Parts: sequence; structure tokens; C-alpha cells
Amino acid sequence: MANGKSLLLGLMVGGAISAAATLLTTPSSGKDLRGRVKDQGFEWKDMIANLKQDGLRLKEQLTETSKEGAALIKELTQEMKKSVEEWKQTVEPHQENIHQYLEQIETSLMDLEEKVKSQQA
Repeated sequence: MANGKSLLLGLMVGGAISAAATLLTTPSSGKDLRGRVKDQGFEWKDMIANLKQDGLRLKEQLTETSKEGAALIKELTQEMKKSVEEWKQTVEPHQENIHQYLEQIETSLMDLEEKVKSQQA
């Protein structure tokens, strides 16, 4: 218990000595120091208020930007669906013709292969 009291007494004495040393070595009077501390407090308060306002503006901008982005994505998706449908409507009538043309090409290639084989033999 004596160690605890000694530690507490040492902290109190050390704190008092450091406070006295600070007051004695401060180049300005207590009144000036309190004035500067008060002014700096006002500056910090203003800075915090400005940061808060900037944060709110940023939040509003992010909200607006995300809404605009969502609207653009929705519009783009609708346009892409429309384009795909138009492409399908354009290609679908010709799909059978394309299929027949590919079959003709395949038949022609088979005939060509047979001719080449018969000439080699």
C-alpha cells in the first residue's frame, strides 16, 4: 500500500512541478494564452462545421450520381434488349436461307473431296 501512495504522491508532485514549469516558461501571459486557446477553439469549431458541410454535400452528390447511374444503366439495358430484338427480327427471316446456303456449301465441299480422292487414286 505504501508503494501505491508513493506512486500517487509522485504523480501529483510531478504534475504540479510540470504545470508550474510550463506557466513560468510560457512566453505570454495567462490572459493571452487563454485568448489564443479560445481563438483556436473557434477555428477548430469552424473547421469541423466546414468538414460537416462538405461531407453532407459529398453525400448528396454521391446519392445523385448513383441515381443517375442507375437510370442510365436501366436505359442502356432497355436499348440493348431493343437492339437484340431488332437483330432477331432482321436475321430470323433469313435464317432458313442461310442454313440452306451452308448446306449447299457443305455438299459442294464433299463433292470436291470426292473428286480430289478419285483423281489421286
